Amino acid sequence: MNLTNTFSETFKQLNCCVIIPTYNNQKTLTRVLDGVLSYTNNVIVVNDGATDETPQILSQYKNRIELITFSENKGKGVALRVAFKKASELGYDYAITIDSDGQHYPKDLPVFLEALEKQNPDKPLLLIGSRKMDDPTVPNKSSFGNKFSNFWYYVETGIKLDDTQSGYRLYPIKEIEKLNLYTTKFELEIEVIVKLAWNRVEVRNVPIEVLYDENERVTHFRPFKDFTRISILNTWLVTLTILFYGPRNLFYKIKDKGVKRYWKENVLKSNDSPSKKTAAIMLGLFIGIIPLWGFQTVTVLALATALRLNKVIAFVYSNISIPPVIPFIVYFSSMIGAIALGKEPDLTLNIEDIRNSKDVLTGLGQYIIGSFILATAVSLFVGGLSFVYFKSKASKK
Repeated sequence: MNLTNTFSETFKQLNCCVIIPTYNNQKTLTRVLDGVLSYTNNVIVVNDGATDETPQILSQYKNRIELITFSENKGKGVALRVAFKKASELGYDYAITIDSDGQHYPKDLPVFLEALEKQNPDKPLLLIGSRKMDDPTVPNKSSFGNKFSNFWYYVETGIKLDDTQSGYRLYPIKEIEKLNLYTTKFELEIEVIVKLAWNRVEVRNVPIEVLYDENERVTHFRPFKDFTRISILNTWLVTLTILFYGPRNLFYKIKDKGVKRYWKENVLKSNDSPSKKTAAIMLGLFIGIIPLWGFQTVTVLALATALRLNKVIAFVYSNISIPPVIPFIVYFSSMIGAIALGKEPDLTLNIEDIRNSKDVLTGLGQYIIGSFILATAVSLFVGGLSFVYFKSKASKK
């Protein structure tokens, strides 16, 4: 059966191509190319400065593929970025990337096509092949690395995936054109999927098979150097998430659904236990009351993520320090602070009584101490009421 006749039309209808970056994979390259070409001739190959028999192998396919050749090795990230640009120039809307080391099966290409066919054409889609990481043939270091990557991807995007490291993916080319990409090595595959998620592209896993043949497979991943690069990138992405993209995307989600519907679906009906919901409320109130003006959102999202609490609930309650409430927080914090320090509370808080810097520092210290006491008291009180409320809702359900 000629698969090219069966699926080439589907590739054309979906305006999709296949991208194969390759570097010194002479043992498996022919098998991968033949497998992909049995499905489609929309193929872009990037020879990333190979020094083995790769050029000779590719010369046999020069009339069937779009070939890009680097004179020296530049890294997978550069190879992919150049291939994405070429795909855009050729007018493709989507591109499926497949590694040339033989671990990916071309027979899984229809899995991506089927998912793309079912997708709303107005909703851009990113698909990542999900490997069976519990398979005994999967190296332990690959399984650990995937779990590590999945965790940070969730922190950075709020999206839970089973596999974020597989290079077998379907990318939306037009959406990638909107991104500013900076990395050049393996870490680009993390940068691009995080930034696509930030741009509200739908991200999903699709099941694929994988082959780890130590006799054939050549990996160019350098554990120390590349892991360091990835760690630095994740640090930067998490920082951007906390400072901007996390709050912004939360705002978009609430705006899309409406406050009432979002509250019901994402807070009241969340899978968190009553105690975890209560803890999120208490965290939000505590951070919202203590004097972290301008940094409440950053702090509460970071702590909610670290403690694995509902970020939505924590964020909402951290906004207790809205302008109409701030004067009351400051007033009661100062009064409580004075009592805690054994001083007579000044109910007037007359600014004319401040004569020197010592008075300012005294008043500030009094306010800070009082704010922590007030934050603790309010958190415990509201937390107690909230726990009873959530517990009763859970019982009725």
